[in-house]
This record gives sequence, C-alpha cells and structure tokens, in this order.
Amino acid sequence: MKLTEKMSYLQGLLDGLDIDTSTKEGKLLVQMTEVMHEMVMCVDDLQVQVDELTELCDILDSDLGEMEEDFYDADDCDCDCECCDEDEYDDFDFDSDELYEVCCPNCGETVILDESMIEEGSIDCPECGLNLEFDYFDDVEMIESSDVDSEEQ
Repeated sequence: MKLTEKMSYLQGLLDGLDIDTSTKEGKLLVQMTEVMHEMVMCVDDLQVQVDELTELCDILDSDLGEMEEDFYDADDCDCDCECCDEDEYDDFDFDSDELYEVCCPNCGETVILDESMIEEGSIDCPECGLNLEFDYFDDVEMIESSDVDSEEQ
C-alpha cells in the first residue's frame, strides 16, 4: 500500500469517527492528520524527483560507458598506426603528483615522465628509440633570487 493510500485511509477513519473538533484531543488529531497529509505529499514529490534523477543518471551512465568504449578501446581501431599501441602507457603512473616533460634531442618528441621513471635513470624514446638518460637528485636545494644576485656582484 502506498503512503498516499494509507494517509487517505487514516483521513477516512478520522472522518468516520465524528471527532469533536471543539475538544483539545479532537483539535490535536485533526492538526496531526493535516501535518501528516502535507508530509506525505512532500515525500511523494521527493520520490518522483528521485525517480527522475535515477533515470537521468542511468542514461548518463550509459552514455558515458559508450564514450569510454569509443575513447579507450584501442582494439576497435582498424588503422595500422602506432597510436593505438595499448602497451605504450602501461608503465606510466598517472596518479603520480610529480610529472616531468623531456624533449628527445634526436626527434623532438615530448615524453612525459613520472618520478619512478626518472629514478630508473633512462628510458627509450617512444618515437625514435633513442636511450634518454637522466640524473636524479634527491636533495635539490632551491637557490633564492637574492643569493643569485649577491653572487653575480
């Protein structure tokens, strides 16, 4: 039984009892049923809104799923290019806070690295295969601009 049906049943019972609304108890029962009726109406309105939002979320989730399949699914690519190589970013840590860009001196390709890749000391350029070597310093001291100005004078 829905909430509105239960509320209608209670109002029918109250009307059938011929409650004397001039007494304190009668006034209380009538006021309580009016408040309950308003609450039931608000709950029904909220339920309709929740149902609409749930349906909208399901539609958005479905659309996003289709977009993810189109964007991330490299298996569907019919071209013979290297852009669809799904192993290209397997070693890359996308959750890392520190990212670095390195430009290959041979082909000019920009390579994005995280700290773990730099700690390894070298990486092959994904474009031309040139071995790029890195020096990684754990204790890098920041030079303030006032220190630089005083050393130049």
